[in-house]
Amino acid sequence: MTQICRSCADVGILGARSVGSRDLPIEMVSVSMHLLLIEDDEALGDVVRRGLESYGYRVEWVRDGAEAYDIASAGAFDALILDLMLPNLDGLTLLRGLREAGIRTPVLCLTARSGVRDRVAGLDAGADDYVVKPFAFEELLARLRALLRRPQDLFVPEALVFGALRLEPAERQVTVEGRALDVPPREFDVLEYLLRHAGRVLSRDAILERVWGPGEAPRANVVDATVSRLRRRLRGSGWTGQIAAVPGHGYRIATADQRPTP
Repeated sequence: MTQICRSCADVGILGARSVGSRDLPIEMVSVSMHLLLIEDDEALGDVVRRGLESYGYRVEWVRDGAEAYDIASAGAFDALILDLMLPNLDGLTLLRGLREAGIRTPVLCLTARSGVRDRVAGLDAGADDYVVKPFAFEELLARLRALLRRPQDLFVPEALVFGALRLEPAERQVTVEGRALDVPPREFDVLEYLLRHAGRVLSRDAILERVWGPGEAPRANVVDATVSRLRRRLRGSGWTGQIAAVPGHGYRIATADQRPTP
């Protein structure tokens, strides 16, 4: 591509008119990958999000560095796309914090800083790859595909444990006191999300967005119905914890003696 699309030149994408176009030599994602896009520029973030979604990726978009750290350290993503200049917490600090916390999710950095020292700083902080703005969307996709092709055992999520309950994200297995429990996919995803935010109240909208994604339009009470089935399944297994409903707020996972307060 040799021409910069004027409407998108300022937000850093070369030839952005081709985003999502089927004439690009790129295959659709066969299995939905879950990405966290961390970008505070509204125009650029919207273009990148829509482009990625048009190729089959599930994209959660966050604009604030501190919020992004909380989500990235608690959520299970296949990769992060990280801008380095962010409000409240800059990208390099965010990245170092994730790596120090043991989060090994692949990270593709976006930045307007093209100097060698800047690229080295990002890689030393724990980035897996680097894209300099302005960039061609084809390059972003190619680098993302390269990250996702790497052996997945390099990025195995750690087990989530809450009392006698243990969830293995990589194997998608749940055990209670060592006994395997058969949990359907949607219930598994809800349980994983609650466990990754143990002690925090998650709204129905947040659960709906994370588990069902922005492209689906399930019935209004689908979260309540799924949580209800999950509760019965966990109680039947002998687990003594609870998924507590917090009136007017949502749900949180708690021990049996904790009150359902926000």
